[in-house]
Amino acid sequence: MLGSAAIMLSGAFTALATPFRGGALDKDALKKLVETQIDGGIDGLVPCGTTGESPTLSHAEHIEVVEIVVEAAAGRVPIIAGAGSNNTTEAIEMATACKKLGVDATLQVMPYYNKPSQQGMREHILRVVEASGAPAVLYNVPSRTVVDLQPETVAELSKHELVVGIKEATGDMARAIEIREQCGADFALLSGDDFTLLPFLSVGGNGVISVASNIVPGLYARLCKAAVEGRYDEARELQYKLQPLNRSMFCASNPGPLKAALAKLGIMTDEVRSPLLAVSDGAAHAQVMDALRGLELV
Repeated sequence: MLGSAAIMLSGAFTALATPFRGGALDKDALKKLVETQIDGGIDGLVPCGTTGESPTLSHAEHIEVVEIVVEAAAGRVPIIAGAGSNNTTEAIEMATACKKLGVDATLQVMPYYNKPSQQGMREHILRVVEASGAPAVLYNVPSRTVVDLQPETVAELSKHELVVGIKEATGDMARAIEIREQCGADFALLSGDDFTLLPFLSVGGNGVISVASNIVPGLYARLCKAAVEGRYDEARELQYKLQPLNRSMFCASNPGPLKAALAKLGIMTDEVRSPLLAVSDGAAHAQVMDALRGLELV
């Protein structure tokens, strides 16, 4: 399925928002979002992550979203499908289903709430990849899961041929360096933090799984390409240009601000599912609109 992970899983990947209309999945808007991303120059797509509101999707909806994205992308860019769970059996089932749909890899978040040990997280991932046969990108986001996958554990897991990379969302550059040092050049090191993308790339990162690239896929792809090719003046200019947008995307719970922006751009409604609330007015909405104006999108 994958060749060299560091080559295949590089550049800007968008953590896709999941469009809703009247409480239901908006399939046409999802297809439109995929086309907008690919036309904009994105390097890859990630359906059913946290930005895709995966906690509020039924299993049937989850699989349907992945299926729509795979079919709409039609092999033009790689797909990493969110398929994680704090229930190992459920993660195996989701990863197996996503593999059957033809994704390039699954995104495996560390088990949240349960608070497993390092060994528990290691065993969880190994059981998922061995039972499903699907390549996995680890996802370490301690701010959401409470557990923190340490570089030593990442290095152990990277020895398995189906563990092909990590989305590292701590924003810690020393951590990124340590993972690269311990896992070698062929392990895909992807940022999960738009704010620190350029520093992450400068210490050996391969790319990003981004929230804000839902809005400007081409700018994130250009930033990644410029940094990887050593054009740091251009990459710095892009990073600073994008910082107001990055800030606006997290001025309220993700993906509320993102969906407000995508609604303004005519791609989908601003509808989110409970317990989140739509960002339809107030200071947060104003900040999002200011960011869009700053990029001359509205």
